[in-house]
Amino acid sequence: MNAIVALCHFCELHGPRTLFCTEVLHSPLPQGASSGDISGQNEQAEEEEGGIQMSSRIRSHSPAEGASADSSSPGPKKSDMCEASVKICGCRSLAGGHPGYVSHDKETSIKYVSHQHPNHPQLFSIVRQACVRSLSCEVCPGREGPIFFGDEQHGFVFSHTFFIKDSLARGFQRWYSIITIMMDRIYLINSWPFLLGKIRGIIDELQGKALKVFEAEQYGCPQRAQRMNTAFTPFLHQRNGNAARSLTSLTNDENLWACLHTSFAWLLKACGSRLTEKLLEGAPTEDTLVQMEKLADLKEESEGWDGSEEEEKPSSQLDVVEGQELSKCSPETSLMPDCNSWNVAHRRLSVFRSLRHMRQVLGASAFRMLAWHVLMGNQVIWKARDTDLVQSAFDVLRTMLPVGCVRIIPYSDQYEEAYRCNFLGLSPHVQIPSHILSSEFAVLVEVRTATRSSLYPTLFDDEQSLNKYEFVVTSGSPVAADRVGPTILNKIEAALTNQNLSVDVVDQCLVCLKEEWMNKVKVLFKFTKVDSRPKEDTQKLLSILGAAEEDNVKLLKFWMTGLSKTYKSHLMSTVRSPTSSESRN
Repeated sequence: MNAIVALCHFCELHGPRTLFCTEVLHSPLPQGASSGDISGQNEQAEEEEGGIQMSSRIRSHSPAEGASADSSSPGPKKSDMCEASVKICGCRSLAGGHPGYVSHDKETSIKYVSHQHPNHPQLFSIVRQACVRSLSCEVCPGREGPIFFGDEQHGFVFSHTFFIKDSLARGFQRWYSIITIMMDRIYLINSWPFLLGKIRGIIDELQGKALKVFEAEQYGCPQRAQRMNTAFTPFLHQRNGNAARSLTSLTNDENLWACLHTSFAWLLKACGSRLTEKLLEGAPTEDTLVQMEKLADLKEESEGWDGSEEEEKPSSQLDVVEGQELSKCSPETSLMPDCNSWNVAHRRLSVFRSLRHMRQVLGASAFRMLAWHVLMGNQVIWKARDTDLVQSAFDVLRTMLPVGCVRIIPYSDQYEEAYRCNFLGLSPHVQIPSHILSSEFAVLVEVRTATRSSLYPTLFDDEQSLNKYEFVVTSGSPVAADRVGPTILNKIEAALTNQNLSVDVVDQCLVCLKEEWMNKVKVLFKFTKVDSRPKEDTQKLLSILGAAEEDNVKLLKFWMTGLSKTYKSHLMSTVRSPTSSESRN
């Protein structure tokens, strides 16, 4: 988390002062660190805890040391320090020449650096202003508790003020605050509950230690009775040097600053990792809606089957669901367990790995013809003995279509009409009607035994199974090589031929292309089916959409059948409502 956590103190002489701060560095140490610090020559007392490596660092100079600070240093000047500045007093945390603290996060290569003041002048100014506001004007009722303030220029601050018991202080207590500064307002607000709980825990620990010291001092020498018996003089004049005690003295903890560094570093790391950014895709895609509808239909069917007696169906009947396939086995083999897991077994064996792989196997021209028929919604028939190969081919080809446009019968012993499926797998002995073979609305892929094993060059070691086959793609309406074809087909081929794109990148390109054309389908559906616009306006719309060509129009009309029922019913109900009709008029 890109933030700064600081401990601040209200000095009785100088007002608000920064005692200790921890900042996040994504680069080498700040300006105050020497080259020896970066190389790790001066690191001491290293220990690892929770994936963070703790160490000390020696700085070449400290702006807070007064004499060693130059005139341009952002740290306080010597004249601004408390009395006896050579000692550890209320305005100081680390003694002159103290190495400071650095934590190295090995997971993210981030450094958490703690010292009295930020070394960068701009950060020093931001922390200084937040410190002053947290201990003067920006306080909650009772002067103890959390508060939020800030602006875009100076950052936003989560501040928690609290009191520490001190038997020598005026009112027997001193005023402190722990502040968290960052530029991201939304992130800081969302982190409020987390920061409040963790910072409150640090404060409770400090107050508990100070209370023990206070009670011990009061027991040995009660200050209240001593002050009442002393002649009245201004309190500030009678205070000696020991009155401005440091926090380590008030808590009797010599390792206080090391513990605070550990707590602040963990706070920054934990607060940064608890909230992550996620890309929201907005409304569900059409594929998601269709899949949800089909799951709901299957659930209703399963509930109906549970409530009624199961009836036998003819063994030759095949149940087809859009976007998924259901196959039946013969009665003789229906009792075999492998038959019920037919689809699962096929998904384990992926003969064709991707569209690019299939294009390499079939050849560029044959693949273009096959892909053209797939996109147009024509029936794609595969004849082969190897059912694994057919299923693998359908799994790859279906990725070019929306889910609602896919109707598959993976393997059958008889021909099925095109209205029942657009992907059909057949055994080699099945006779296909002649009018289908000569139809321009169907394409046939015959998988034959190859005459020589070198017909298809092996691209991978485990592709020996494909060397056995020869793929023949025929259609009554072959796609000419010089035909423009649908725009999406040309873009798909361009992505497949680009060897600089990996298979995963090509898959994402395909998802984007499908979503782009489904958006065009939605516009066309509302324009023609819902609004009932004339043909002249439809042609103008197609030109605007970049889909005026014949192949693009056919593709849009076919893809329109893949729209979800939810989307269609939503549009129709919106048009039929009185408010929508009045707005159209």
